[in-house]
Amino acid sequence: MADTVATQQDKLAALLKEHRVFSPADDFRRQANVSSPEIYERARRDLEAFWGEEAKRLHWFKPWDRVLEWNVPWAKWFAGGKLNVTYNCVDRHASSERRNKAAIIWEGEPGDSRVLTFGMLQREVNRFANALKSLGVKKGDRVAVYMGMVPELPITLLACAKIGAPHSVVFGGFSAEALRERINDAQAKVLVTGDGAWRRGNVVPLKANVDEALTGTPSIEKVVVV
Repeated sequence: MADTVATQQDKLAALLKEHRVFSPADDFRRQANVSSPEIYERARRDLEAFWGEEAKRLHWFKPWDRVLEWNVPWAKWFAGGKLNVTYNCVDRHASSERRNKAAIIWEGEPGDSRVLTFGMLQREVNRFANALKSLGVKKGDRVAVYMGMVPELPITLLACAKIGAPHSVVFGGFSAEALRERINDAQAKVLVTGDGAWRRGNVVPLKANVDEALTGTPSIEKVVVV
């Protein structure tokens, strides 16, 4: 028995030793944002200057006072700066020549499909951000998200980020009990879900699980259903 266990451990240890290198295809390499290993040397020479320069690629409503405040073991990046993730992911592109470029290309398990351009995505995100605000969601309020892999999922997350509402994403395959625990941990005010979701040929009864979970989630005030 001991020999068998030792053999299995040797096999597992062997799997951890991987020395193969898989180089990217030439056409993929040509369109990479970074193509020279010199970038690592620049970061090594002056970490703060490097990341300060890289951060300028984002839109800041208020520039930072200092790139890094490092008091071991605590680190604060871009202290004093103010930006919005959704503005950087959606709005600035929707206001540029990329407005009509595809932002989300989605295909559902049964074969249905949707394409949302940056302009379309901005409109949907703004609509749902305003919907959340109309339900009383304010900056700092938590929103629980229990959905399948549909475009409304990233739309919900972007809408939450736009208005400053932290979101707790709960895997759509989790049970009602697991959902309840995560809602209570976050003290979520609103729950966003769907009536159901496809997963491996079956429909997961999201709304039924939500109804069961809500028997013990006193912080939830509203539920939005796709």
